Amino acid sequence: MRRRSAPFWLTALVIAVLPTSGCLLHRRGVEERYSKAPLKVASRQDLVDIANQQADSIHSLKATVDIDTSAGGVKKGEITDYKEIRGYILARKPGELHMVGLMPIVRTTAFDMVSNGTEFKLWIPPRNRFVVGLENVPTPNTDKAMENIRPQNFYEALLIQPINTETELAVLDDNGYEILYDSKGHRILQPDYELIIILKDHNNPRLSRKIVFGRTDLKPHRQYIYGEDGKLVTDSKYAYYQDYDGTSYPSQIEITMPQEEYDFTFKMLKVEINQPLHDDQFVLSQPPGAEVIHLDRPQSSLVEQVQPGIVVEK
Repeated sequence: MRRRSAPFWLTALVIAVLPTSGCLLHRRGVEERYSKAPLKVASRQDLVDIANQQADSIHSLKATVDIDTSAGGVKKGEITDYKEIRGYILARKPGELHMVGLMPIVRTTAFDMVSNGTEFKLWIPPRNRFVVGLENVPTPNTDKAMENIRPQNFYEALLIQPINTETELAVLDDNGYEILYDSKGHRILQPDYELIIILKDHNNPRLSRKIVFGRTDLKPHRQYIYGEDGKLVTDSKYAYYQDYDGTSYPSQIEITMPQEEYDFTFKMLKVEINQPLHDDQFVLSQPPGAEVIHLDRPQSSLVEQVQPGIVVEK
């Protein structure tokens, strides 16, 4: 019994001595590392002009991408990663998007979505589901995250929208820091600029977006987009800008959708800026025999009758 109790008394003695013994106690300060890269200076109006110039310089986007996707989080209780999904993106102003994702290895269609900025269609072959709805319709299928995604969220993340000074107020915050990491994984802080964009509404002004600019290049490095309820809709990170057809555009974009618990990382393999796109490239027809989900209908009538005499289970 005495041998078993000895370690306890020894531990208690060490704990008692530690606070008063300079030999045993060693304290180290935690120092933040700051970037030593040369920083550029810009005013609020400079940043508004930079954002608008980039937005106005891109009228259409055609890209072949590799997509890494993570689905799930706290709501689902687990996270599933999907690697190396090949994707094709078409985007055309003022609000059209067509995006296709292919399954790894077999390259069959994982999803196909189209939007004209107001209405959208989403085809999910693995579930034989064809989802139709309005971009601003609330999402009732909270257990089916892919069906809750709106193509317009991708569009606004891929093509940063201009700041309309008539309807939006941009406020500059120059006290923030961008978190970077060196080759050894050490965290480095680098000052950034942040434009906080408020949607002007005399009855209900609200936070619309935040655009974070890097101080080394004065390019958008991150964009937060908020919904009317104040919740974060998308958190987009932009990295490794390259010149495509004379236009600077990020070669990697990570789009996080916290409400749906989805994370998409797009690695650009081929990018074409301002190439002509045709109307038929933004058409998605309903596949025969698909289960059709109308999100703009009441919950009790979401599913359409797809064949005479046969009603898909709701």
